[in-house]
Amino acid sequence: MNSFRAVKKALQFEVDRQKKLLSEGEKVIQETRHWDELKNITVSMRSKEEAHDYRYFPEPDLLPLQVDLKMIEKIRRSLPELPEARKERFIKVYQIPKYDAEILTSSKALADYYEKASYLYSNAKILSNWIMGELIRYLNEEKIEIEDSPISPENLVAMLKLIDEGVISGKMAKNVFEKMFKTGKEASQIVEESGITQITDEDELFEVIDKVIKENPRSIEDF
Repeated sequence: MNSFRAVKKALQFEVDRQKKLLSEGEKVIQETRHWDELKNITVSMRSKEEAHDYRYFPEPDLLPLQVDLKMIEKIRRSLPELPEARKERFIKVYQIPKYDAEILTSSKALADYYEKASYLYSNAKILSNWIMGELIRYLNEEKIEIEDSPISPENLVAMLKLIDEGVISGKMAKNVFEKMFKTGKEASQIVEESGITQITDEDELFEVIDKVIKENPRSIEDF
């Protein structure tokens, strides 16, 4: 077979063929079959012998290996957390949708990035939205791996906290994020340099409105 697609097709054909044989009370014989790419079927080539017919014999240079339960458990404990287990943990611990968890655990590096950021920021869903949305979009556009992201988990969280504190709005944050990605600067530095802080103090806001009205009397009259 010359492709994974052909392997998949052949396996599916065999599953269906053998199920049909068994459901009709027939026996599935041991044989080697050929995949016909044009007809999309498998064809019998030759009968298959039993294991003892091959006359296997021990390799004298290889010592016998005894694998006991203790060894299996030791190896199991030494393994890193597998993607499926990590996905389930993300759903349970961070209370994020299954779709989010599947995306975030699609690679170890991306899962590590999210987890590191989640230690610093409590709103797991907002965090996943920004990573799956803005961050992954820019990484894909620039063909950059998550390990080389110019925005660290710490800097992403720092920007999100500026939103929470009312320093910048969500809309402003997207512009700040873009500059962070392109320059590698921290959010607070970009906000300070750009002077784009959001006005939240009512007195200050009224002063700005009053100033605009006084400087544009004709516009007010026209309105």
